Amino acid sequence: MRITRFSDIGLRVLIYLAGADQQRSPATVGEIAKQFDVPVNHLVKVVGQLARVGWIQALRGRHGGLRLNADAAALRIGAVLRELEGDAELVDCEGQQCCLSQNCILRGALAAGLRAFYDAMDRYTLADLIGGSVGEQIIVMHRNFLRPQEQNSKSS
Repeated sequence: MRITRFSDIGLRVLIYLAGADQQRSPATVGEIAKQFDVPVNHLVKVVGQLARVGWIQALRGRHGGLRLNADAAALRIGAVLRELEGDAELVDCEGQQCCLSQNCILRGALAAGLRAFYDAMDRYTLADLIGGSVGEQIIVMHRNFLRPQEQNSKSS
């Protein structure tokens, strides 16, 4: 099984926002797009979905940006993936003619595998993903991104 690029980006946004030093300044779509080399228009769609669910807060204006709006220690990765991927079956047995459908156990086996995947992902929280050096790296990335902006505002 593979997760979609949409979910991959969604997880990266949540990880970045959970690890960024947001007391200093919220992250922006442009910043995250640059950090992860993601097209801005695709990122905007992901951010929109994360905001609709309530996991992030998107603030407009001069001092706006993106902030994590969820408890990183309570947000389960399985829940994130269920929301972003949807809970659809891996194969569409109803949408196609198949001469094996009367006796096939593939549908049930794939459903069991998908449940096992989500159960395994539910063992991890967003806080788990930013532990240790990953969280430290994100703080450095965020601060390094902000540094040129701060220098420009001081020289103006």
